Amino acid sequence: MKLFVTGISTDVGKTITSAIIVEALEADYWKPIQAGDLDNSDSHKIKFQISNTKSQIFGNSYKLNTPVSPHLAAEIDGITIDLKQINEPKTNNHLVIEGAGGIFVPLNEKDSIIDLIQPDYKVIIVSRHYLGSINHTLLTIEAIKNRGFEVSGIIFSGSENKSTENLILNKTGIKCIGRIDEEPYFDQNVIREYADLFRENLLNL
Repeated sequence: MKLFVTGISTDVGKTITSAIIVEALEADYWKPIQAGDLDNSDSHKIKFQISNTKSQIFGNSYKLNTPVSPHLAAEIDGITIDLKQINEPKTNNHLVIEGAGGIFVPLNEKDSIIDLIQPDYKVIIVSRHYLGSINHTLLTIEAIKNRGFEVSGIIFSGSENKSTENLILNKTGIKCIGRIDEEPYFDQNVIREYADLFRENLLNL
């Protein structure tokens, strides 16, 4: 199973979510494009947050130096991101693929994060409550469906808002895999606890 983790915006909890899924399935992990924070990248964070020994962390296709949109980070580095150079790693294990920001974050003048989604990926959306998040969530779901893909599940992160979450679920009919509370920290033990909670729902996608 290949799971593509995307968010309704930046800083909504994609990497924490990815760590939980990786731990739950003892899956491999791949972030195709990392922009900035190369010494403490999302791949590094995943490695330190999981405790199983089976998961493999694959290298980024592009490592960009500046923490900005990938298209601009690439321009600053003097390169252009080419989708043909983004090759999915080969594995017989489950694979978690983490996007960058939202689905229309640009990679170059014509391609965006959504163009990384492949027909055999199960798309998981991470939604976090803030003013405007209902709109951002519904737009993200609509855009993915317009590309001919299904959204396999949604994970809510941060402070709970039952009204918002129920509205999104009832309006879209998408399965809720679980919710990640506003924890004081996320270490291996906390990640493992959420992995145990989410495992069955993930396996049933």
